[in-house]
Amino acid sequence: MTAAAPISETTTTTARSAPGDATAARLLRSAAKKSYDPDVDIDWDAPLVEGRVWMPEHRVSLYGTALWERMTPEQRIELGKHEACSVASVGLWFETLLMQRLLKDFYADDPTSERAQWALTEVADECRHSQMFARLVARAGVEPYGATPFVHQLGKLFPVVTWGPAAYASILVAEEVLDRLQREQANDERIQPLMRQVNRIHIMEEARHVAFARDEVTRGLADLSRSELAYQRFMCAFTSAFVVRSLINPRVYAAVGIDPAEGRRAALANPHHREMIRFGGEKIMGFLDEAGMIAGPGKVLWKKSFLLEA
Repeated sequence: MTAAAPISETTTTTARSAPGDATAARLLRSAAKKSYDPDVDIDWDAPLVEGRVWMPEHRVSLYGTALWERMTPEQRIELGKHEACSVASVGLWFETLLMQRLLKDFYADDPTSERAQWALTEVADECRHSQMFARLVARAGVEPYGATPFVHQLGKLFPVVTWGPAAYASILVAEEVLDRLQREQANDERIQPLMRQVNRIHIMEEARHVAFARDEVTRGLADLSRSELAYQRFMCAFTSAFVVRSLINPRVYAAVGIDPAEGRRAALANPHHREMIRFGGEKIMGFLDEAGMIAGPGKVLWKKSFLLEA
């Protein structure tokens, strides 16, 4: 029987590299250094501060309208609370779709690659974020509005009909619109402390998710045929329009005695609300335009979503 060869002290294991591994490796190191646990890092039992708003008044969808002028200060704060929780619950809904996309990519990837390991890390982050948003909504005493029933059902198609650049660009729209609004609020002392802390945690960890998704979009666009590019552009615009239009569920208006249909019409016609959407999407739309994702028939949808000037 031949003795086994001794293992050399200089023997090393060569890690298999895959596209996106360099970015993923950097993000894995960052996540290892600084991540949050909302159960520990947020004081959920702290009392809410009387009179503090949940979002800046000028970001409430009815701000500046005739309906707004008829509302009392208390009703304005209440509507802002319901809208903030609507945005959080829609964020939770889309994060669930994002996790499905990441897990599908992991399923098809080499599980030992840095990119696959990052996919699992991001899923873990998003699980905590979803729990955090759900607890925020519960603590505010507001129902988890989420997307409308039709859009909620339509969302089941997202991991099926989107992949590559369209999937990650749509993810970027959802993440970066929310991120820009949260950054505006994080250090605003008029905002409820609970909301500010939730925003800070989400901002810190979403920065890594945005970096990964941007890298996926840039690399994914490199070798597409003309027909593939057209499909990716349209699906990104289609998905993004539904996400942005879903941020404020019309049922929020009933909380202050306004008919949901009337409130929805007033919000969509409100230049302040349209400006809020454009403000939220300004950075990501610049990136997508430079990357070549905003062109063709999808431009109509970008304009309907208010992310582009009509």
